[in-house]
Amino acid sequence: MRRDGGEGLSARPGPVTRFRVRRVSGSAVRDRRDDLATEEPLEIRLLAAGGDARTVAITMRTPGADFELAAGFLHGEGIVGPGGIAAIGYCTDEDLDPEARYNTVTVRLTAPELPDMTAVQRNFVTSSACGVCGTASLDALRDRCPAPALRPPVAVSATTLYALPDRLREAQGVFGRTGGLHAAGLFTPEGAPVAVREDVGRHNAVDKLVGWALMGGTLPLDRHVLLVSGRVSYEIMQKAASAGIQIVCAVSAPSSLAVDLAREFGVTLVGFLRDERFNVYACPERIDVEREPSISVAPPP
Repeated sequence: MRRDGGEGLSARPGPVTRFRVRRVSGSAVRDRRDDLATEEPLEIRLLAAGGDARTVAITMRTPGADFELAAGFLHGEGIVGPGGIAAIGYCTDEDLDPEARYNTVTVRLTAPELPDMTAVQRNFVTSSACGVCGTASLDALRDRCPAPALRPPVAVSATTLYALPDRLREAQGVFGRTGGLHAAGLFTPEGAPVAVREDVGRHNAVDKLVGWALMGGTLPLDRHVLLVSGRVSYEIMQKAASAGIQIVCAVSAPSSLAVDLAREFGVTLVGFLRDERFNVYACPERIDVEREPSISVAPPP
């Protein structure tokens, strides 16, 4: 897969934007610089080998790993699969404002025609806060995801899970500067970090990870554990299932639809993973827990 260059484009926005702020603490007032997580729109365009083009999404995101975000989003929606992308690059259309060119990504397909996207029931304008407005049909997801019985066995210990939130936080460089980003991390079943991505949208962070795997030829991710820094929504479960991930963890709660999806597709779903405790909402058999021995207390004579 080729990554097109961005010659002639304006300055690329970064993940952090600096502002002057006034900090008030008690009766003390001080003007200082503050770093905020950047939030800007990203337009994702498709370009078929035959020349047809179409905008498929506009999402609010934190700049960085934009090509991975585009690839992961398209994979999660079933629009492209392995081998389906020929190149990804920033748009260089002359009619586009220079400052917007790093906010527009063109995905060049290997197929001669654009895919049929009538099954994708959605509004293609999304936000970093709420994720996808609408989803691909469950039938389409069922067609793309293997049955649980066909997946290789994978298991992880509770002790390993306990260590993951700290390892994710250690890899969040931009969060350390801004305190305002979500993160998604891939780990081995032994707890070793594989890749971490940050974004103002938790679903964008997952798309960046899936796009990283798609562009690197490492899908499916059936031997990895996914950890997200916030809650687990239906969209995140959809993206994880599409990527073949069998264990999804979150430091916060899952939604009811996320639990329904995890149970239907055989994905282990862990929530409230913090302070050496967690809840398992689906498929607990993949979690190895060393149970404390029960203590029998004899009744008094």
